[in-house]
This record gives sequence, structure tokens and C-alpha cells, in this order.
Amino acid sequence: MKVVDVTRAAAEAVAAHAARPATGVIHDVADARLVVFRLAPGQVVAPHRSVSTVTLTVISGQGVVLGGDEEQAVGPGHVAVFEPNELHGMRADTHPFVLLATITPRPGERLAAATASAAQRTG
Repeated sequence: MKVVDVTRAAAEAVAAHAARPATGVIHDVADARLVVFRLAPGQVVAPHRSVSTVTLTVISGQGVVLGGDEEQAVGPGHVAVFEPNELHGMRADTHPFVLLATITPRPGERLAAATASAAQRTG
């Protein structure tokens, strides 16, 4: 068993640049990756796509999750789920915002499995 204090992991997360949100990978195996995000007011994770299912769980603070052409204000206890290849992002407007992203399967694993399956069908 592995137990992670997400609040502590968020506090210890680092940003690649002062203007970017802090992130930390807290679990990474073939079938799941867990990433904590800490956004300061005004910070954004630009909308992007993943080949995996992405679940965003709000740990603390308030912010906005972005999905396609929609925006939804969220706070602690809210969960947003994005299907594979669905556009998604997040931003902190006036409050700090901490989220846990659960990405299943880990990016790259789905592509590797699809490639192996295709190779078996053609081989």
C-alpha cells in the first residue's frame, strides 16, 4: 500500500517557471499516473488533449475547469472527468487552486497497447 498526503505533495510541488503552475507526479505506473497541480491566482493550464481518461479532483481552493467550449467553477469535493482526446484545462482566477489529476492509463501505455495490438493483427 502507498499512502500520499496530497496537500503536502502540492505544497512541495515545483514549477518549471515562476509564471507556471507547480506540479508533482505522486504516483506513476502503467495503468495510472497521479499528478498534483498547485495554481496561484491568475495561473492557467492551457486546454490540451490526452489519449487517456483524465479525472480532476479539487483538493482545495476555487477555480475553473475548462472542457471543450465549456467552463465550470469548481471547489473542494468537485470532480471533473474528461474522456480520451477531450479538450481540458484549468485556471485559478482569484484563489489558489489545488487539484489532483488521475490519468488512466498512463500516457504512452494506451498508444503502446494499440500499436502492439495492431502489430498482432497484421503479423
